[in-house]
Amino acid sequence: MLLVIDVGNSHTVLGLYQGNELVANWRLVSSYRTADELRVLFTMLFQQQGLDPQAVNGCCIASVVPQFNHALDVVCRKAFGVVPLFVGPGIRTGIVIKVDNPKEVGADRIVNAVAAVEEYKGPLIVVDFGTATTFDVISEAAEYRGGVIVPGLQISADALFEKCAKLPRIEIARPEHVIGKDTITHIRSGLTYGYADLVDGLIGRISAEMGAQPTVIATGGFARLISEVSSRIQHVDPLLTLKGLKAVYWKNERAPQ
Repeated sequence: MLLVIDVGNSHTVLGLYQGNELVANWRLVSSYRTADELRVLFTMLFQQQGLDPQAVNGCCIASVVPQFNHALDVVCRKAFGVVPLFVGPGIRTGIVIKVDNPKEVGADRIVNAVAAVEEYKGPLIVVDFGTATTFDVISEAAEYRGGVIVPGLQISADALFEKCAKLPRIEIARPEHVIGKDTITHIRSGLTYGYADLVDGLIGRISAEMGAQPTVIATGGFARLISEVSSRIQHVDPLLTLKGLKAVYWKNERAPQ
């Protein structure tokens, strides 16, 4: 089985593949843990699903938090007996990265591009609603052309709470109407409808610059919420990054059993 791990600034997502089938997945808060702590945690997760850690024969990791990488490397070797493949420079992806400095592009963004090319017909825009919201542009020839980064939805909500003395911390949700009737619905409206218009506006500008009508795929924690009020998001794929990690592993190693 193949273990894939997507380490983000806010959350870490793990997936376990048997061939092409995703047999288990977990979403954890990203926080520093030692290799021993990770080994206990991963063992517990496997036991709860009735899975055998020794069945893992491959691991692929995309991480945007470098300080976590050593512990992840150690736990993969000790808990699963495998040497993890970290997505980074020199890894075969099938994507041609056409930006000024390819090393600057986050591993998660490359992995998303790989999955999008495999799953959908290009040209493509991938919108990932993570801690930051990223827009990745892929040509029909599987060229990564660049993208856009904006503050994520949760960052925006937290900033309102932290910087505006009278505004409360809220749960992000879609209000029934754009015009709010109290402070909470005011904020929810601004976050959801305002963010959807930001997304649609940027997709429109990117599409005009590309001279094409790309397929737009959304992934990440708030993808479903924003897609409900967006006019340009065509597909929501919450497993896109895990699929990309699986594809990258197959391009660099033997197919997992």
